[in-house]
Amino acid sequence: MKTLYILILFLLSTVALHAQESFVNEVNYPFLDKLIATAKKNYPEVKVRQAQIAAARASLTQSKVLWLDAITASYIYSPKNSLNLTNPTFFNGYQIGFSVNIGQLLSKPFATRVAKENVNIAVYQQQTYNLTVEATVKRLYFQYLEAQADLRNRARAVTDGEIAVKQLKYTFQKGETTFHDYNESLTSLYNQNSFKVQSELAMLTAKANLEEILGVKLEEVK
Repeated sequence: MKTLYILILFLLSTVALHAQESFVNEVNYPFLDKLIATAKKNYPEVKVRQAQIAAARASLTQSKVLWLDAITASYIYSPKNSLNLTNPTFFNGYQIGFSVNIGQLLSKPFATRVAKENVNIAVYQQQTYNLTVEATVKRLYFQYLEAQADLRNRARAVTDGEIAVKQLKYTFQKGETTFHDYNESLTSLYNQNSFKVQSELAMLTAKANLEEILGVKLEEVK
């Protein structure tokens, strides 16, 4: 009966730990904002979006200048003391002429408008991706906190299991507990240790996933 009471107490304490442990109160929103800012600064895809905006703006500037391509300038030099019977001229010296390609000139406003829209598209794409980065960082940060909380649960369960095993070992040595009950407590402790190892792996994986988008170690974010 005493053995059964110890086992029940151990199980209830483990369940209580799982029920009481929560990571919600550990969410550090100022730190989360720093994580988001770090990801936006370091993540390569964010830099790609920024480069696309710069390229689109450069194309817009270029389109505003290229309208000059529609205008062609030329000059003719006629010496004062020369006589050209084939192409007679009434003026001497340098003569400058201009020609305009109407088709190119009319197409330039449309090219500029397209370039402006490409800038807008690049900006909208960056804004959309920034929202994606923010959501991803939050999700990975919460998963990391959850993994830490679960690991604490497992660690406490192992500690409780070790206490229960010691108590059952003592009662077993006194002949107050059967070997079967003592062996069951050892098996339970072994399982709790296995769960703890799995939780450690989950926590490290969650940390690695978060650091992947941050571009730096989590400890480096101050």
